[in-house]
Amino acid sequence: MSHFIDRRLNGRNKSAVNRQRFIRRYKSQLKRSVAEAVNKRSITDVDSGERVGIPARDISEPLLHHGSGGTRDQVYPGNREFETGDRIRRPPAGGGQGGGQGKASKDGRGEDDFVFELSREEFMDLLFEDLALPNLVRNQLMGTTEFKSVRAGYATDGSPSNIDVVRSLKGAIARRTALGAPSRARIRELEEELAALLAGGAGERDARVVALREEIDALKTRVAALPFIDSFDLRYQSFTKQPEPTSKAVMLCIMDVSGSMDQVRKNLAKRFFILLYLFLQRNYDQIDLVFIRHHTIAQEVDEQDFFYSRETGGTVVSSALNLAHEILRERYDPSVWNIYAAQASDGDNWDSDSNICRDILVDKLMPLMRYFAYVEITPRQHQSLWYAYQEVMALHPHFAMQEIDGADDIFPVFRELFRREPA
Repeated sequence: MSHFIDRRLNGRNKSAVNRQRFIRRYKSQLKRSVAEAVNKRSITDVDSGERVGIPARDISEPLLHHGSGGTRDQVYPGNREFETGDRIRRPPAGGGQGGGQGKASKDGRGEDDFVFELSREEFMDLLFEDLALPNLVRNQLMGTTEFKSVRAGYATDGSPSNIDVVRSLKGAIARRTALGAPSRARIRELEEELAALLAGGAGERDARVVALREEIDALKTRVAALPFIDSFDLRYQSFTKQPEPTSKAVMLCIMDVSGSMDQVRKNLAKRFFILLYLFLQRNYDQIDLVFIRHHTIAQEVDEQDFFYSRETGGTVVSSALNLAHEILRERYDPSVWNIYAAQASDGDNWDSDSNICRDILVDKLMPLMRYFAYVEITPRQHQSLWYAYQEVMALHPHFAMQEIDGADDIFPVFRELFRREPA
C-alpha cells in the first residue's frame, strides 16, 4: 500500500485539507447559508466569497462524561473547609456557579454561532453543486470520444514519416564533434611538432618525421571513419492523443427590457441571468452564449450591454423569438449543437402577439431545443403570455416555466430549472 503526503504550502497559512474536511462534514448547513446569502446580495457581487454562520448546536461533537447519578470514587484537592472522612454533599444536576448578569435562558443554551469564511471558489462550488444542463448529449458522435493529435516533443523511435531532419542532423553534428574532438586536438599537436622538425632541418626519411606522419594519417582515418549520421542521432516528432469534447452547446439568453419592466424587475431578471452566466462559464468550457434584449424590437447584444444598458418601450415578445430562430438557422446546426434558451419577462405583451409566440415556439424553436426555461417576474395576476406558454409546455416536456415574486425566489427557481437529473 502506498501513502501520499501532500506537503504543498497552503495560501494564507490555512490548512486546505482541514477546510475541505470541514466543508464535507457541514455541507448541508453551508449550502443553506450560501442560498440565503445569494438572495441578500446585489447584482455586482454575486460571485464573491462569504462569511457564513453555523449554529453551535450543528457542529457539536459527542462528549463522554459522568452522569449526575451513581456512586463513584473521586479525588479532590485539599482545602481548608474539609477534613479527612467528611461527607460532601452531591452538587445539583446541571448546576453551575456562573457569574453572568441577567436571567438564565429556559434551556441553558447560550453559545455563539461558529463563523466560517468561504473563499470565492468554495462559495461558487457550493452554489452550483448538483446543477447541470438537462438533456445534454453528444450530437453526431454519440457514445464516442473524439481525439486530436498534439505535439509532444521528440522521441528516439517512431515512424519514418515523422523523422525530424533538422533535429537529427543537429544531433549527428554534435556527436561527430564530441567524438572527434580528442583526435583533432592530437592531430594539431603532431602537425605543430612535425612542422618544427622540418623547419629545424630534419629530412623526410628521419625516423621521427616518418612516425609523426604515420600517426597523423591514422588519426585522420579515425576521424573520417566517424559515420555522418547514426541511428542514435535520429529524432522523431512525437504526438499524443488529446481528448476533445464533442458536445457543443449554445445558450440563448432572452430578456425583456420594455417599459413595463421597472427597475426592480429588471434587476431581478439580471440577477437570474448573472447566476445562469456564472453557472455556464464555471461548468462548461465549450459553450456559446447569445444575448438577446427586446422591447418592440429585438437585437443581439454583447455581455456588457445585456446586463447593464437601459432601454424602454413597448413589448413584442415575438420579435425576440424570431431573432433567436434566425440566429440558430444561420449559425447553429441542431444536428451538431445542443441548443438551450432561457427567457425572463414580466409577462406583459400585446394580446395578439402571445398566440404568435406560442406558434413560433411550437413550430420553429422547440423542435430544435434541448431545453427552454421561461421565468416570469411578476407579483400580479398572469397575463396572456403565461397561458400561451402553458400550451407550449403541455406539448413539449422539455419546456419549463416558473414564477418569481421577489429576490428570495430567484435561487430556488434557478435550482429547480437546472437541477441535475438522476442517472
